[in-house]
Amino acid sequence: MGRYQSGSIYERCGSYFVRFYVTEIVDGQPKRVQRSRFLADKDDKHFSCSCKAVKKLAADIMSEVNGERSNNTEIRVVDFWEKTYLPFAEQNLRPSTVEGYKQIWGQHLKVHFSATTLGEYKTHHMSVFLTSLARKLGKRTLSHIRSLASGIFQHALNIGLVESNPIHGCQVLGKTKDVPNTPHYSLEEAEDIIGALADVPLAQTVVALAFFLGLRPGEIAGLQWGDVDGEWLHIRRAVVRGIVGDTKTPESVASLPLIQPVKGMLEQWWLSSGNPKDGWVFPNGKGNPHDLREVQRRLILPSLEKKKLKWKGLYAGRRGAGTILTQLTGNALAAQLILRHKNLAVTTGFYVKPSIEAGVQGMKLLEAAATGDANGK
Repeated sequence: MGRYQSGSIYERCGSYFVRFYVTEIVDGQPKRVQRSRFLADKDDKHFSCSCKAVKKLAADIMSEVNGERSNNTEIRVVDFWEKTYLPFAEQNLRPSTVEGYKQIWGQHLKVHFSATTLGEYKTHHMSVFLTSLARKLGKRTLSHIRSLASGIFQHALNIGLVESNPIHGCQVLGKTKDVPNTPHYSLEEAEDIIGALADVPLAQTVVALAFFLGLRPGEIAGLQWGDVDGEWLHIRRAVVRGIVGDTKTPESVASLPLIQPVKGMLEQWWLSSGNPKDGWVFPNGKGNPHDLREVQRRLILPSLEKKKLKWKGLYAGRRGAGTILTQLTGNALAAQLILRHKNLAVTTGFYVKPSIEAGVQGMKLLEAAATGDANGK
């Protein structure tokens, strides 16, 4: 709650005014500013700053100022998002994170908050809202919506516009939709797709980088020829929605061994690009990093449709790389290092997928151990 004020009455040009302070959003930040309101013109009833009639008018106005409006909870959530939280996010968060926030806001939260103010919004509002979405959206999507809403109110709390975060403690009231397994490619599927793109070298090289080296789309778009160093590929930056920036995490900056067939495809792409010494590996017509969404739409999908092959996306290649590496090495550590996750739990939880081949191989090992044939007996 804002501090209590009695106001300061003053006379100017034959009229009386009351002066006070309010907190307003200026350049996206709360700022204490001085404001004044007209009370009355000077006459027989209102004859001095200290007369009863003038003081009564001032007291009425200050009662309003010191009431619910004084803690700035009358600011609409949509205005706070546009003027304060979004600019804050754009200055401090990765472009890909901001784009995700914008998508969630536009699809779900903007209409939900509508004309609601920061002070009016309560925990049960979010619980009812998420529950209404639970039948058509998965747990992960609901979690993203809840997380953004919480971040908005937490920021308002941290700059003194609200006294608590109403999103804390909200729950989905009932069952939620099961989350489908994220897709991945097997080695055979990856080879089929790369073979189908033989006539589209740009797309083929992009897909190979995702399938065999596990690069994220933004890291592929951010590659420069200076990052290709003999037997190594150096990951130094990412490009998201055309914006050049840092990689997703500090751990993502790394050097990966160049293996065949990726090395050969990069060499062929380099030759067809005119043997450049620098610049983007995959430039568009204007010399900027290629939008890989367009590469998928214009080059990859048409080629695969002709071959009747299913496209699961570049991230499916990254998941496939993690799964294949785990199968070949017998543990997820190699996958963690190549995918450059901070901890092994992320690798095993989201990027290493179960496969029937691994199950069959495991059962054969169990059979050998149980029958005494572990050493070929």
